[in-house]
Amino acid sequence: MNSTKAPQIIEHIQKSVAYTAHETRWIPRTARFVSVGVGSSGKGIIQIFELSKGELKTLADCPSVLPHGIKCSTLGASRVEDRQLAVGDFTGGLSIFDLETLDQSQSKSLFHNIKAHNGIINSIDGIGGPSTGPGAPELVTGGKDGFVRVWDPRVKYPVVCLEPKSASQARDCWAVCFGNSYNDEERCVCAGFDNGDVKLFDLRTNSLRWETNCGNGVTCLQFDRGDIAMNKLVITTLESKLRCYDMRTFHPSDGYTYLEERAHRSTVWVSRHLPQNRDIFVTAGGNGGLNLYKYHYPTNRIGKHTQDGASIGIIGTIELLNSRVVSTQPIVSLDWSPDKLGLCCFSCLDQTIRVSIVTQLEKY
Repeated sequence: MNSTKAPQIIEHIQKSVAYTAHETRWIPRTARFVSVGVGSSGKGIIQIFELSKGELKTLADCPSVLPHGIKCSTLGASRVEDRQLAVGDFTGGLSIFDLETLDQSQSKSLFHNIKAHNGIINSIDGIGGPSTGPGAPELVTGGKDGFVRVWDPRVKYPVVCLEPKSASQARDCWAVCFGNSYNDEERCVCAGFDNGDVKLFDLRTNSLRWETNCGNGVTCLQFDRGDIAMNKLVITTLESKLRCYDMRTFHPSDGYTYLEERAHRSTVWVSRHLPQNRDIFVTAGGNGGLNLYKYHYPTNRIGKHTQDGASIGIIGTIELLNSRVVSTQPIVSLDWSPDKLGLCCFSCLDQTIRVSIVTQLEKY
């Protein structure tokens, strides 16, 4: 890695908060982002910050918006003009808040408050909300009870429930995401579990499309774009590993081809693709570091299997563009600005919110 001409990871703002921030999310078409977490009393906290002249201005501060701590959040199922934040809490509650009226009263802000899981909701993702993107707005949640549930925000019951065969076989679901939503009919959900299992569910056919095991607990997974035909999937795990899968060609016995990389010398907690360039992604680790990668496609993405002659995918390579340790504690969430190239916000377990700028990304 030659870092002299590489994109630089520059810290723009650092702000201490009086709670553990578990998730940060940019609010589209604004200079604002929302932070959610849990306070010392165990109650859920939501704050909205705005970038203003090199500082973070607090626009809304709700220190006890929910009786239980908030673990995860998404704006993915909300239209840009509505700005509704869906959150999952430590007791399995799923709630939706109107960010425009968040600091007025809980009764005005709370759209939904339902029992979605038995135990903590570890991960949530949304799709169908932005103005560009087909299909209905939906949420997916993964919980400690091993269930993966798909929700329509307009109703109080799950539209799809993916459950373990028995309670004794249930594994803690740590990560979920949507993908393959390139028209009004197609849509998939990918889920990762604490034992390393990864399962891909086809929502159109209501069937398990593919499954594998990564060898370590899955901490995060994300398609490079959720609203296109499946292209690439990045999975991060415990013990410093990440996998990048080519999701275009499926082999009947070998499945999807992938490459595996070691990063951060600790747990890789987060992976996030750059909205403006799906071939660039960042990972965040337990060492408090950020790694910036570029995916390079092979000359030919499809080959012939040496044994049965069937089509099999050919994986490319990933290049480490730059890395930087920015905290003494793990980085547990990160989100790119959908509007400003290279601008990102993230939270660390040292109770800080940070905003960084990654330069020179336009060259890639």
